[in-house]
Amino acid sequence: MKKLKGCLYSASESNTKLPDLGPDLIMSEILPRLPAKCVGRAKKVCKEWLSCISSKEFVMMHCRHMCKGSRQKILSIGQESCFISSTTVDLVDEKTMITLPFHVRPSDVWILSSLNGLLCVCLRNTFEMLIWNPLIRSCINISDSKSYGFFKIYPDAVGLYIDSSNDYRVLHIKRGRFTVDVMAYSRRTSHWKRIPFLQKRHYHTNGYMWSGGTFCEDGLYFTVFQFWLAGDIVIIRFEVNTETFSEIGFPYVGNVMGL
Repeated sequence: MKKLKGCLYSASESNTKLPDLGPDLIMSEILPRLPAKCVGRAKKVCKEWLSCISSKEFVMMHCRHMCKGSRQKILSIGQESCFISSTTVDLVDEKTMITLPFHVRPSDVWILSSLNGLLCVCLRNTFEMLIWNPLIRSCINISDSKSYGFFKIYPDAVGLYIDSSNDYRVLHIKRGRFTVDVMAYSRRTSHWKRIPFLQKRHYHTNGYMWSGGTFCEDGLYFTVFQFWLAGDIVIIRFEVNTETFSEIGFPYVGNVMGL
């Protein structure tokens, strides 16, 4: 408890006592702003704090606070080790080794998408997809017995986004022989749902390559290009609130490398 108070307050700056703040304020405004190391210590304070810190809502709040300003971090995954380092110039050489919460070598982890400190990753040995917060060592497996949540490295595309209810979601685009199958996973409900794709489009074929999704405001964007025909590029936009797809013309960039 003393260690936690040391993380929350400086004795020279404040005489406020922890109990005076009230449990709601502590859970919603203070704990989510703590560094990952202090969050780990806070789990040992009591069962109530452990339950709060282990909840989905806390994971999302912590991610939002950690992505601001100088608190941003860099995750480095090597062949045998995994490190987190600061983006702050004077701390750039400081690294913290972390232990992966899944039983694979670091080199067998594929990062598919990232948003506000959350990562969607795939395990190379099983192709299972997981949502992982490296800062607080929180991880959930989003694959299930119905074959949802398994990633194929060439035909599939994935993007992380936030909907209007502040629910973190994973959009998984699966391309088959004649179809594009789209599933969305809810971090809040822990369930998958099917979403209809564009009608009469040929983006399912092997001739097209898909980028990972980039989330911006209310849209999740994928770049799709046909590598057999130079210049045939389109942007697919997924409107996260209406859950609909649309095509956007790719901006003209001129002659690239003589093509």
